[in-house]
Formats: sequence, structure tokens, C-alpha cells
Amino acid sequence: MIDELNLRLLTELSADPRLRTTELARRLGVSAPTVRERVARLEESGVIRGYRLEVDPAAFGLPVAAWVRLRPGPGQIPRIIALAERTPEVVECHRISGEDCFLIRVQVPTIAGLEGVLDKFLVHGQTTSSFVVSSPVPPRSVPLVRQMGTDHR
Repeated sequence: MIDELNLRLLTELSADPRLRTTELARRLGVSAPTVRERVARLEESGVIRGYRLEVDPAAFGLPVAAWVRLRPGPGQIPRIIALAERTPEVVECHRISGEDCFLIRVQVPTIAGLEGVLDKFLVHGQTTSSFVVSSPVPPRSVPLVRQMGTDHR
């Protein structure tokens, strides 16, 4: 599925997901129908999972980001998942290994604003929070290189 052309296509789309089909075709040296067909196949197969709009949370009054680790009480995992889904301040929720079972990123208006979000989760388990001070490496796409038998030390 991921041949050299698809890898080049994905690299271009990772750098700029808004590229028009004609520009992609020009950069890749193929026809626009070829690009459309390959993008469609990559979407259908799940290689391309979607396209995102990234906005500045501060522009919406939510400048404070925090990561919350959550250690659930017995039988609380389904409740925590449901609560995370319906809490708008939760922008990411990951099930993780280790003593804590969840890693949740929240966006709130103020540091004090985190209290209300934490209170919702505290009935289901123990939380530990860390505020984001800066993000020297912004979110980015995964490296588009196939890792075949590579030692990652």
C-alpha cells in the first residue's frame, strides 16, 4: 500500500494538507486523476485518518493547557471514558500503561479553571496535573519513513 509514490504524496500532504490536487500532481509528476485515486485509496484503507484544523486555544479564551494523569478507582474506567467524551475542556484522552490509566489534556481559561474539570474526575479516581509552560516542539505528523527492522536505541 505504501509505495514510493504514496510516501511522497503523504509527505506533501503532511507538510500542507490544503494542497490542491493539481499542485500535488505537478509536484509528484503524475496526473490529477492518479492523485485523486491514490488519496481516495489511502483514505478508504485508513492510512489517511483525516484532515485537521489547528486553532489557537487562547483565541477562544482557553490559554491554559494541562496534562492530567488519572488513576481510576475500581470499576471506574467506563465512567471516566464517558466523562472525558462529554467534557468540552478535554481535548485529548489516552488510555496508558503504568499506575495511571489515563493521560488527559485539557484547555481551560485560567489555572483556577482547572479545578472544576478536576472535580468532575476526582469522584472516579486520583488525579495528578502538570501545566504546559511552553511547547518548544509543536504537534507534528509521524515520521513518514517505514521502520523495517530498525534498531531505535
